[in-house]
Amino acid sequence: MCETPREPLREYTADLHVHIGRTSSGRPVKISASADLTFRRIAEEASERKGIDLIGVIDCHSPDVLDDVADCLDRGEMEELPGGGVRFRRTVLLLGSEIEVKDPGFGAVHVLAFFPTVADMRSFSDWLARRMRNVRLSSQRVRASARELQREVLDRGGLFVPAHIFTPHKGLYGSGAPRMAQLLDPEGVSAVELGLSADTRMAGYLSELDDVPFLTNSDAHSPASIGREYNVFRLAEPTFIEVARALRGECGRGVVANYGLHPRLGKYYRSFCPGCGRILDADDVFTERCPHCGNDRLVRGVLDRIRSIADREVPHVPAHRPPYIAQVPLRFVPGVGAKTLERLLARFGTEMDVLHRADPRELAEVAGEAVAARIIAAREGKLEPEVGGGGRYGKIRA
Repeated sequence: MCETPREPLREYTADLHVHIGRTSSGRPVKISASADLTFRRIAEEASERKGIDLIGVIDCHSPDVLDDVADCLDRGEMEELPGGGVRFRRTVLLLGSEIEVKDPGFGAVHVLAFFPTVADMRSFSDWLARRMRNVRLSSQRVRASARELQREVLDRGGLFVPAHIFTPHKGLYGSGAPRMAQLLDPEGVSAVELGLSADTRMAGYLSELDDVPFLTNSDAHSPASIGREYNVFRLAEPTFIEVARALRGECGRGVVANYGLHPRLGKYYRSFCPGCGRILDADDVFTERCPHCGNDRLVRGVLDRIRSIADREVPHVPAHRPPYIAQVPLRFVPGVGAKTLERLLARFGTEMDVLHRADPRELAEVAGEAVAARIIAAREGKLEPEVGGGGRYGKIRA
């Protein structure tokens, strides 16, 4: 039975995959991420510049990061919420972790785990420390099976989300196995993260995903990348418990929309040949050998991998699935450099305001007619990017 919420349901934006590059003392956490991505700086960026309501801060399992969280709470800069999560000004931070797991006979897979409280994350960190070479770092491999890891997360009241599921490097389908049940208990999967090179329609080639919620997150390794993909949730309030209810579709909660990077901009959208340096963007699916130079060691693209493991010839998008809105982040728009971005933020407030709400005439006043026209075209889904692949992002033509 559904309880009447204390507050009416409303919509909240959420990017649930942002990495920590360094601790406040400068210790590395995610080696490949910006040193500017500390726990507090992520909160500031999300709240003041991006205008995002919920941020999933990954790498909170690191004991050094947990010390930073405790420091922010002790100083009164942040508060831990009864419903789970840590509030900083207008933004709530969910405590998350990315872990690598590899079962015998399968490829390596990255998964995300989220927990309601700091105490829950400390308990999980202690468990990882006994099964991981260096628990202080991000995305390390755990000495446990995928199902064992899944049980540990769920038994602590956490959310279990396979990350960037189609990418060739550490994605559940792109690297691990052609079917989820070969590695995980599908009933214990809270949601799946599509990744930067896939959208809802592409995922519709696999029937086993029909009833699984989709998330579109940035996997940000720099402040600029926060919010390049995000979700819109319908919640009573922005807390862990409400997000969990939304993923289960309880009592009117749910995922309202997925704002994802235009798949063609994704850096693994199509297969790439390292032999001749070509991205294979033909209608044919080249999964074995490059048609240009004959090289058989391709970096398989997301679209090509999905088609090779599909159990449908035509993708199916269930009626209950929220819309996928292909987004072109501001930094992909030609003409939006650092100075132009600062002027836009000074005028309109946050990147969400610029991308989705700013008046076209006012945009032109700040950024010029050409840039304003590209932003509006991106907003309306009228841009067709040059394709990405092999670790290189696609581009928008000027």
